[in-house]
Amino acid sequence: MLALKLLPFLAFFLGGVDAAVLLSCAALLVATLLFVFWIDYEASDFSPLRSRLDQLLERRDSIHDNLRDLKFENRAGKYAEKDYEEMKTAMENEAALVLAEIDEETARDLARTPGSRPHRAPAGRGAE
Repeated sequence: MLALKLLPFLAFFLGGVDAAVLLSCAALLVATLLFVFWIDYEASDFSPLRSRLDQLLERRDSIHDNLRDLKFENRAGKYAEKDYEEMKTAMENEAALVLAEIDEETARDLARTPGSRPHRAPAGRGAE
């Protein structure tokens, strides 16, 4: 009913616009709305953020890559020996801190897990 009442107004307002243009605009509008609002969620959308352990492992890998690059650049003669040793020591210290945090985090995770026990080496030869 409302569409019939608006028809004379639309005909006056749109003037010489033919039905094919209006139909095309309506189809484009519907397609756009479907594209924007018809969201297909994936399982990764609901996954939790990275855990602290994942972040630490990524940081460890990054430090390892940086140490490898530093060694390569030193061999290429880019750094003075003193500068190389300072940077290498700083990165190794940072790596040690990250490894200690990884150990703490894994120990904390094991303590949180019900029924978990620390791993013990099996008694056997040489264990006295």
